Amino acid sequence: MKSGFAAIVSACLLLSTPMSGMAENSTRQSGYTVHHNAFPTAILTPDIASNYQIIRSKYRGMLNVSVIKDEENTTGTPVSAQIDARSTNLTGQIRNIPLREIREGSAIYYIGEFPIVNNETLTFSLDVLPEGTGKHIKTTLQQQFFID
Repeated sequence: MKSGFAAIVSACLLLSTPMSGMAENSTRQSGYTVHHNAFPTAILTPDIASNYQIIRSKYRGMLNVSVIKDEENTTGTPVSAQIDARSTNLTGQIRNIPLREIREGSAIYYIGEFPIVNNETLTFSLDVLPEGTGKHIKTTLQQQFFID
């Protein structure tokens, strides 16, 4: 593939921000930064969706997580992690989101898909255990989804 997944997702996110109301966040804790965002898979190009076996639909969302070990005077080093992810809607329904690891060069990402409906607000809970450490990082992300 000519372009990396990270570059494509970043470009899609930048182009779609005004339209999708997509959220992007990071959490810094215990010497690590966890980057996490959620967005509709419809913003991905058909080629990218196909290459990464992602269901491209306005009724599907994608959670994207990366874990970076903080290192002074650098952008950090991507690390593997065990990540448990789940979403909760406003009525309290909980859905586990299985994540799969994607490696491209030195980049490591975890992605998972889930169904969405119009005007739905989901709270994502992440329990991240970076490889080689016994310290869990717990974080949340809230996202409202709109379907055109």
